[in-house]
Amino acid sequence: MRIFLILILSIYLTSCKLNKIVNHHGVHNLEAKSDNLSINVTNVNDITKLLGPPSTTSYFNNEVLIYLERKTSNSKLLKLGKKKLIANNVLLLEINNRGMLIKKEFLNQDDLNKINFSKKTTSVNTMNESFIYRALYGIRTKIDDPLGKKRGSLGR
Repeated sequence: MRIFLILILSIYLTSCKLNKIVNHHGVHNLEAKSDNLSINVTNVNDITKLLGPPSTTSYFNNEVLIYLERKTSNSKLLKLGKKKLIANNVLLLEINNRGMLIKKEFLNQDDLNKINFSKKTTSVNTMNESFIYRALYGIRTKIDDPLGKKRGSLGR
């Protein structure tokens, strides 16, 4: 009986995996793949073949393709399963109207932390709204939610 218990316990313990589990989102090995892209040589088809479809696109003067990579892992048991950020990378590719790569910018986690965002906020002045606007707004909310369920009231 004791040998049987030791055998089952040893099989159970050897099947445990000691490697950390890494959750990956986006393009794997983004930095290494971005080194294969050359300015004025690589076109959109080569980019799509190497990196796949972009995470986000932006259209201003030129087309900008944005690729993301994010790696997280579970931290130690004392942190109660909180996720630890391993990598957070962004690749910005600017494409001209002929489909050629004209600018490439790779941002890692440290570069993203250095970006300063504006602290300014926009205030909304509701006192200047007319009586007609307030009345129509009330009617619009009644039409959108006639029973009042979306606003949290029971409506019975």
